[in-house]
Amino acid sequence: MPHVVVITLIAFLVSASAVAWLARSRAAQLALDEPNARSLHTSPVPRTGGIGLLLGIAVPWLVIAPQLPSAWWLALAVVITVSLVDDLHGLHAGARFSAHLLAASLAAFALLPSDAAPWLVAVIILGIGWMGNLYNFMDGSDGLAGGMAVIGFSTYAAAAWFAGSTQFALLNVAIALAAAGFLLHNFHPARIFMGDTGSVTLGFLAATLGLLGWMQRDWAWWFPLLVFSPFIADASLTLVRRIVARARVWEAHRDHYYQRLVQLGLGHRNTALAEYVLMACCSASALWALTQQPVTQWLALTTAIIFYLATAAAISRAWQQRGPDAA
Repeated sequence: MPHVVVITLIAFLVSASAVAWLARSRAAQLALDEPNARSLHTSPVPRTGGIGLLLGIAVPWLVIAPQLPSAWWLALAVVITVSLVDDLHGLHAGARFSAHLLAASLAAFALLPSDAAPWLVAVIILGIGWMGNLYNFMDGSDGLAGGMAVIGFSTYAAAAWFAGSTQFALLNVAIALAAAGFLLHNFHPARIFMGDTGSVTLGFLAATLGLLGWMQRDWAWWFPLLVFSPFIADASLTLVRRIVARARVWEAHRDHYYQRLVQLGLGHRNTALAEYVLMACCSASALWALTQQPVTQWLALTTAIIFYLATAAAISRAWQQRGPDAA
């Protein structure tokens, strides 16, 4: 088993170097993120950074050689391929979502026991599909998605390490450090974006590796939800709010709570830093709760839910008070 430091250096250096080349070379012109109704940026930015991030993950993973089910690898390949094609040429939303559900189904059947209840299989499939898409939705402010990956997968790695799953911990370390290499070029002002290739794939990895950790008894079912709750809560509450408002949920928008914070004056940098603090707190509380009794774990989850509802209400109130300029 390679030393952890070597794995760390490989993931970070490959990602940082590849993303730097993608941002500065002619490859930057392969896919440009033009400003639109969802954007918080005002000029075209390359969205090929996810390719470099995935290279940073792939190289150490080849060294680690994880023994994962073939169907899971096929699902990962579907996610990456569809996302890359969407970044380079654009795909209809229906085609993307169909591919995501196919990948989610493959992963669920690969990782869940054969006797799993049908309702659980359905929930897991929808959860994996939603996680990939919500991670993409939350990748709309400099440094946000990359920072979440660094903190979230580092937390996965710590929990796996404490549980004795050394190889699984190293897989997550590689993702976290590859994300850190990408973040060097994506923190405000971002020189490159990760695109669907990076964001949807990270969401898929967060969901499926979270499921794998549960199946291996490295952590409880709620652990991945609490670790990635800043993204899950923002995207899910935003979706519910837009459905209630009868908005076209499939269209680009800037209604996410983190986007509103940026527009309310917090800016990209401060919004990212505030989210990092929140992410770190959620991760620390999740690791702590793993060592507690079930009643304490439920209390931690309930506290998190109340916090997110209160925070969402406060941001919405500030947004309304802004007046017509908030539209």
